[in-house]
Amino acid sequence: MILFVGLGNPSPDSENNRHNIGFKIIDAINQKFGLSKQKPKFKGLLTTGNIGEKKVYAIKPLTFMNNSGICIRELIEYFKIDSENVIVFHDDLDVDFGKIKAKFGGSSAGHNGIESIDKFIGKDYSRVRIGIGKPNGKGDAADHVLKDFDEDEKLELGNITMHITNSLPILLDKKLDLFSSTVNNQ
Repeated sequence: MILFVGLGNPSPDSENNRHNIGFKIIDAINQKFGLSKQKPKFKGLLTTGNIGEKKVYAIKPLTFMNNSGICIRELIEYFKIDSENVIVFHDDLDVDFGKIKAKFGGSSAGHNGIESIDKFIGKDYSRVRIGIGKPNGKGDAADHVLKDFDEDEKLELGNITMHITNSLPILLDKKLDLFSSTVNNQ
């Protein structure tokens, strides 16, 4: 079993924030692979289904970014999912806009959602870091992540989600380097 987690904030005014790119990825996975209708469970919106031969769960935590780990711990304990089978999609300021980097474990780099997950399940899970770039000039990082995507970014967002969903079978096989190079070279 694989658990996909998309990080974001559930308030309606956050829907198109850069910080909510994880939610957008989960929505795209649900649509492309015909996963179940989203149901409120484990303090999140949960979908289930199969992708190829693998049973998958996909969740958008409703606990807000800074408490994402609470939702994930409840779910993996209930379904007995090993943390090594958790794949988290999240925004990353340190990656250029539109670039994607997958890795296993490591530092949170100050990302509050990742810090929460580390606290509740440890660091032994995969992360798909989706670049949102840094603010222009001396802008505050917190303001940047909580602002909506601009019009050009919204157009590119469709390509980003398509590249990720098209390459999902590689990610399911946990070939993180191959996944990263494939999505960035489409």
